[in-house]
Amino acid sequence: MPRSISSMFLFTGIPGHNLWISLPLCLMYVISILGNSVILLIIKTDPSLHEPMYIFLSMLGVTDLGILIATMPTILGIFLFNSREISFDACFAQLFFIESFQCIESSVLLLMAFDRFIAIRDPLRYASILTLPRIAKMGLVCVLRGVAVILPFPFLLKRLQYCQANVLSHSYCMDQEVMMLACSDISVNSIYGLFITVIILVFDLLLIFLSYVMILKTVLSISSHKEFLRALNTCVAHLCAVLLFYTPEFILTLIHRFGKDSSPLLPIVLGNVNLLVPPLINPIVYSMKSKHLRSRIIRVFVK
Repeated sequence: MPRSISSMFLFTGIPGHNLWISLPLCLMYVISILGNSVILLIIKTDPSLHEPMYIFLSMLGVTDLGILIATMPTILGIFLFNSREISFDACFAQLFFIESFQCIESSVLLLMAFDRFIAIRDPLRYASILTLPRIAKMGLVCVLRGVAVILPFPFLLKRLQYCQANVLSHSYCMDQEVMMLACSDISVNSIYGLFITVIILVFDLLLIFLSYVMILKTVLSISSHKEFLRALNTCVAHLCAVLLFYTPEFILTLIHRFGKDSSPLLPIVLGNVNLLVPPLINPIVYSMKSKHLRSRIIRVFVK
C-alpha cells in the first residue's frame, strides 16, 4: 500500500492575501529580529547587565529568534513568493523546531517567574541563589526538556499514511493539523499530544500562577507604598510575556481539538499571532519597563 499519493504538503496561508498583508508581516519579522538581536547584543557586551534577570531575558530572546527562523522559510515564502509546497520531511523538521522552541520558551517563562519570586521574597540572597553556574544548568535543563518531549512527534507523524488530503490551512506545519490529514489511526498521536499539552503548558502555567500567588502575598506585606509599587512594577513585563505566549496557544489548542464548527479563518489568524506577536512585543515591553536596559539601548543608538 503506498504511503501517500503526494509527497508534498500545500499551505493555504491567509485566504485572499495581498500586498497589504505581506508587507506588515515582513515588517513584523524585521522588527522582531532586530529588536531581539539588539537586546541580546547589549546584554552580552555590557557587564552591568550580566545579572540573572537579564540573562533570563536573553534566553527568552534566543527562543523567540529560534521560532522566527524556524517559521520564516514558509511564512515569507507564501506571502512574498507564493511558494506553498513543502516536503513531508521538511514539514516534520519545521514542526520539531517550532514546537521545541515553544516548549523551551514556556520553561524560560517559568524560570523568569521564579526569578521574580526570589527577587521580591528574598532580595538579600538573590545573587547567592541565582548564581551564573546555576542559571546555566537551569537553561540546559530547559533545552533538554524541550527537545526530549517534542522529539517523538516527527517520528509519530512519519509512521502515518497520508492518502489524499495534503492541504494545510496554516502558513507553517503544526502537529494537530498534520495528523488530521492522515488516513490511518492517530490515537497514539492524539494521546501523546494531550500528554505534552498537560505536562508543558498546563504544568508550567500552574507553577507560574503559584509563583505570583506567593509574590502577591509578599508584596501585600510591604508597608511602604513606594516599595509596594516598585515590586509590582518589576513583574509587569513578565506578566505581559506570559499572557502573549499562553493565551493564543491555549485558544489554538482548544480550537484544533474541540472547535470543529469554528470559522476556518480564526485558527489561521491565531496561528500567525501565536508565533509572530510575542517576539515582536517582548523586546518592546522589556525595554520600556527596564530603566537600566532602556538607558543602555538609548546610549547605543545615540552613539
